[in-house]
Amino acid sequence: MILFPYAKINIGLEVLFKRNDGYHELETVFYPIGLSDILEINPSTAFNFTQTGIDFGGHANDNIVVKAYHLLQQKHALPNVSMHLHKQIPVGAGLGGGSSDAAFTLKGLNELFALKLSTEALEDYAAQLGSDCPFFIKDCPALAGGRGEKLTPVELNIEQYELVLVKPPVSVTTAEAYANIAPFIPEKSLVETIILPVNEWKGHIENRFEKSVFAAHPKIQQIKNRFYDLGAVYAAMSGSGSAVFALFDKGNEPEANNFEGCFFWRKNMTDNFF
Repeated sequence: MILFPYAKINIGLEVLFKRNDGYHELETVFYPIGLSDILEINPSTAFNFTQTGIDFGGHANDNIVVKAYHLLQQKHALPNVSMHLHKQIPVGAGLGGGSSDAAFTLKGLNELFALKLSTEALEDYAAQLGSDCPFFIKDCPALAGGRGEKLTPVELNIEQYELVLVKPPVSVTTAEAYANIAPFIPEKSLVETIILPVNEWKGHIENRFEKSVFAAHPKIQQIKNRFYDLGAVYAAMSGSGSAVFALFDKGNEPEANNFEGCFFWRKNMTDNFF
């Protein structure tokens, strides 16, 4: 079985307040994009996990794909499998690649071994692996609340624009992003602003992590500014990471050579550039 765990972008990200449990209450819109990893799962006589593509270090047993397998294996006595992950989604970028890999592992195992787990059950398992993992169980834009696990489908379509994604050679950990965040409740909620025309998003829909992350990593802010210089309708950092996305009118999108030394992806691309 071959699966394609896809990335997401955050359109708007409000950090409202710190909760009593130590987590922060969020408000954001998760939007799926075509950039994906490749995950292969097959029955095997012994458990095995291998990885190629982007190297992000760590022991194989610590990979969230392995954790997802063991989570289901403990509950459903799964047989051994051989899993191979080819990593294409940059890490530390705010694109949810690891969370997507975990969610697709759950979905793949559910199908491969006919576990007949409901979507709700898969979302519950996914929430045990990461706050934004449940989003990747379904393939649709969603307004996320709580830690990111409370999902409400949202009518949103940006297909009329060309999506461009750039990540500089720097990563931002979740811990780093949260260390300097100042919770803030905006005058208008994202529920109200996300329904504005896309060409009115600038100045109304913001990622609250940008202020502190840009201060620590000016290169990320430079990319956002460059997008606007090149005519972007809207640009923002995605999630708590270092990737910046932009929406352009079709035919007006920039080429990779505008961002030398960076990971560059555009919708419908077959190659990534560094």
